[in-house]
Amino acid sequence: MLTLIMVLALVVTACGGASSSTGGEGGKEASSMTGKLDIDGSSTVYPLTEAIAEEFNRENPDVRIAVGVSGTGGGFKRFANGEIPIANASRHMKDKEKELATTNGVEPIELSVAYDGLSVIVSKDNTWVDKLTVDELKAIFEPGSKVKTWADVRAGWPNEKIKIYSPGADSGTFDYFTETINGEAQASRNDEQVTFSEDDNNLVQGVAGDKNAIGYFGFAYFEENKDKLKAVPIDNGKGAIAPTYETVQDGSYAPLSRPLFVYVDKGMLQEKPEVKAFMEFYLNTIGELAQEVGYIALPQAEMDKEIAKLK
Repeated sequence: MLTLIMVLALVVTACGGASSSTGGEGGKEASSMTGKLDIDGSSTVYPLTEAIAEEFNRENPDVRIAVGVSGTGGGFKRFANGEIPIANASRHMKDKEKELATTNGVEPIELSVAYDGLSVIVSKDNTWVDKLTVDELKAIFEPGSKVKTWADVRAGWPNEKIKIYSPGADSGTFDYFTETINGEAQASRNDEQVTFSEDDNNLVQGVAGDKNAIGYFGFAYFEENKDKLKAVPIDNGKGAIAPTYETVQDGSYAPLSRPLFVYVDKGMLQEKPEVKAFMEFYLNTIGELAQEVGYIALPQAEMDKEIAKLK
């Protein structure tokens, strides 16, 4: 009897082990990575990071990722306060933002992820704007601008009031454009002819719906909406050049070609496996995805330098 009981016990143990093993083999094995990533910042960089997040989640479904669009300035504020480990940015971090980060024990690592051609756009229904010089752009957008109508920009153009759509003050695109065109970051006209928005989709809709409107935003948003928008070629003294993948990458679309960034906190990178895994995935994948979402990939030699910053 004792022998029979021992035999039965061995059989039950073996069956239980087999059952447990079989239960773990159903379908593709999922990643064991867990955690939560909050990312915020530039609306221009948002499509890049959102695309990367979707791909990352295919392999790591238990990592929850939230990507916000509070603008570069808004993202840097949260990042420098230690609220988020990663910030999207369409400009470099300012000294006062770096100081705030240092005060809060945040050590920023700046990573270039793609190139963008900041695009000046008008409606498809606009039949007269064939190009603009940098000086004409300045005349339209500078503080205290006297330009009221298109005829004020160039003789022969319609005597119709211009409606201007601009990114808001928290936008890195706003900082870059105003510094490049008007000579000082945040220096912009602010009157009844201007509508500001942190949401590039609002700018798209505003310009597309008014043939007398003009605006600017990242190349990706133009690419998504080129059925109803026109990108204006810009003359920087060497002839008018339109933003394209080629002219942005070779720098001939000047002076509105620019790099885009993602910032990561070095401490979070070292302490949280999901942050390190996400950033490594980002830099190793963005070259394939950049053009799909309307941006221009960095040459591999440059990307290799960015990847090395994570080590």
